[in-house]
Amino acid sequence: MKKMKFLVLFLCFVFNAKGIAQCDIKNRVQADGSMIYYFEPAVFYTTKSKSLKINIVTDKENYYVALQPTPFPEKKVGKKIKDDLIIHLADNKTYKLVHYDTQYRRNDSIMQVLYLIDNKDIEAFSAYEAVSAEINMKGTEFVRSYNFKLHKSAIVDQLKCFLKKDEK
Repeated sequence: MKKMKFLVLFLCFVFNAKGIAQCDIKNRVQADGSMIYYFEPAVFYTTKSKSLKINIVTDKENYYVALQPTPFPEKKVGKKIKDDLIIHLADNKTYKLVHYDTQYRRNDSIMQVLYLIDNKDIEAFSAYEAVSAEINMKGTEFVRSYNFKLHKSAIVDQLKCFLKKDEK
């Protein structure tokens, strides 16, 4: 009986630790002095020729989908990416996210494109997995399409962590 109590206690600890680890929110001070909060990007799509990492970024007012496509265009061409992101969720609806910013980080070795999630769409993004996306990658090709195979629920999980933290 004592072993059973120990096993139940151990399992409770393991499941709680796993839940806490999923909400590993990081923060960084921007050049303008503002603070942003984010998660490490999750790989949503990968092949030999291209990949796409996605994460959620927030300034505590707005929520953004941050894309890190590979390969990405050189800075001069990449800064011309201004089109909106078309993303399809598991609710069989299409969402258009407005382009917010294109950034080159870590000595220009990473390109990150931020798209603003409309406040009316936050509920859908926190409930339904991402299925696919289309991005107009000016300078490299016309529209790059991704049918997500990996970590499709990462956006849902990350938004839930932010929203749960904001409620406290």
